Amino acid sequence: MEFRSFEGNAADRPSASSESTGRVLVVGPYLRERRGDADAQAYSHVRDTEARLEEAVGLARAIDLTVVEAVAAPLSQIRPATYLGKGKVDEIAGLIAANEIGIVVMDCALSPIQQRNLEKELKAKVLDRTGLILEIFGRRAKTKEGTLQVELAHLNYQRSRLVRSWTHLERQRGGFGFMGGPGETQIEADRRMIGDRIARLEADLKKVQATRRLHRAGRQRVPYRVVALVGYTNAGKSTLFNRLTRADVQAEDMLFATLDPTLRALTLPHGGKAMLSDTVGFISNLPTQLVAAFRATLEEVLEADIILHVRDISHEDAEAQQSDVDNVLRKLGIDTDATARILEVWNKIDRFPPEERENLANIAARRPLDKPCFMVSAETGEGIDDLLAAIETRLAASRITLDLSIDAADGAGVSWLHRNAEVLVKELHDGHFDMVVRVDETKRDIVMSRFSAVLHPVADLSA
Repeated sequence: MEFRSFEGNAADRPSASSESTGRVLVVGPYLRERRGDADAQAYSHVRDTEARLEEAVGLARAIDLTVVEAVAAPLSQIRPATYLGKGKVDEIAGLIAANEIGIVVMDCALSPIQQRNLEKELKAKVLDRTGLILEIFGRRAKTKEGTLQVELAHLNYQRSRLVRSWTHLERQRGGFGFMGGPGETQIEADRRMIGDRIARLEADLKKVQATRRLHRAGRQRVPYRVVALVGYTNAGKSTLFNRLTRADVQAEDMLFATLDPTLRALTLPHGGKAMLSDTVGFISNLPTQLVAAFRATLEEVLEADIILHVRDISHEDAEAQQSDVDNVLRKLGIDTDATARILEVWNKIDRFPPEERENLANIAARRPLDKPCFMVSAETGEGIDDLLAAIETRLAASRITLDLSIDAADGAGVSWLHRNAEVLVKELHDGHFDMVVRVDETKRDIVMSRFSAVLHPVADLSA
């Protein structure tokens, strides 16, 4: 069993006060690859044990826990009772006692029985990966919508972990006299209250979904298209969002630094507009409760005209992170292999020396034309112009360009075009506005019937 100590290195400790932190042992119980196990090989050849353990440490630090030790515990098989074998449980218990540790973070999904048995054996609070991510989301959610979604996921998680700790109430009787059957035990009452609260939250989230549908319908009535950012947590999405929109969304070198979705106007090179959406970061083994609870938020991705998959190309597990994001997108119903609306953005290229950057550029150039990627640095701005040009070109591909000649006195008509079309050219000649506009297919007939319009020559579209 390999372990690393984090105690004694002040740079690695969180800055929070001792009252708000706990001494933590992070355990990485990762299955060894077995010959002939196709699933294990498909996963382990892209997931590095050291990187997985470091990510788990980062998750613990994200809620101001003091990580004292980080332990990799390779497993040949999962034990139904405690997940770990007896020898490893005893070894970890010794580390806990020697270092006065109060919390154990298990970088895996534990069943309620496994979690309870480990707490008894280790004499410490045990938190699995799902519980840890839920704790982070609970702290980071700021908007009403985000709070509702996190609470729903948390209650679904808690409902399966109610234990029979209220046995003193099991003698309640239902009915009158001594012949009544057993009444409702406390655990049943807790389960019923949680169920009622979940039903109310789901009803509130349906209202959120209805509101988002109205907002999307409003955006569809104007020429603004939607570009959504997705990516692994800490891939630099929020930094890129700020760079593209000149916004000030929180962007830190921290897992799940931002949680609530944000929409801002994106100005394209030739003056066109789009809406840029920053969504919650994904992570490996993202709890299914969170995928379901955040579906209302992630519907922005489903409806987006372009999806920018932001990757931290400098990360040692970049390929694995790409696979994890693709898996979440598939759960949402997006076929990452078939869709042409996904553009890969290779972020943080400023971290590479010139020769490695040139090698990356050669790799990017050899990719298929229908699956392009763009090398950028959201921190320095390198490559941003090329990315914006590609977004504009991709959005324009599905729109129609028209030549118009409008009487300058028709102020209402000119105003309508500015609201409902993308105005590319507008020049005043002899009391008429000569305009070149770009519109959706759905508005083509309206524009052509209202104004004197002809299709713009295809040869001029690239000018």
